[in-house]
Amino acid sequence: MDKGELDDIAWRLLRALQTDARAPLKALAQAAGLSVAATAERLKRLQEAGIVQRFAVEVDAVKTGYPVKAIVGITATQPGKKALLDRLRQAPEVLECHHVAGADSYMMTVVATGLADLERFIGTINGYGETRTSIVFSTPIERRGVVPPGIGKRT
Repeated sequence: MDKGELDDIAWRLLRALQTDARAPLKALAQAAGLSVAATAERLKRLQEAGIVQRFAVEVDAVKTGYPVKAIVGITATQPGKKALLDRLRQAPEVLECHHVAGADSYMMTVVATGLADLERFIGTINGYGETRTSIVFSTPIERRGVVPPGIGKRT
């Protein structure tokens, strides 16, 4: 199964999973318009194809003690990139890191217990390159699910 094989039923199943990955198979079957057995088979094929990569829980960072969120960009030179990535993989503050084009080499989302904690973290990576930090005040558009290509509006 690949993206060319994603029919309307597969997309209904994906939408339901992206809304609630813990939904019971019966609820997923109802959303997809399939039997429970057919839904289980579809889900298995979506996983085997790598379309469904994992089931995850989204945790509220503020409620777990990390009230500060920031987007940090860093421009790193080629010789130091591997060491930087090794450091970032070990840093619990780093929620995600993207290799990007443009002025920055990497952009990452980080959380901290306070501004002093954020400053400390940035100090641990400053030796790898120049950083730029933007503090997140709010998130008017939360992370959302993928929709079929060409869909004009989200439902």
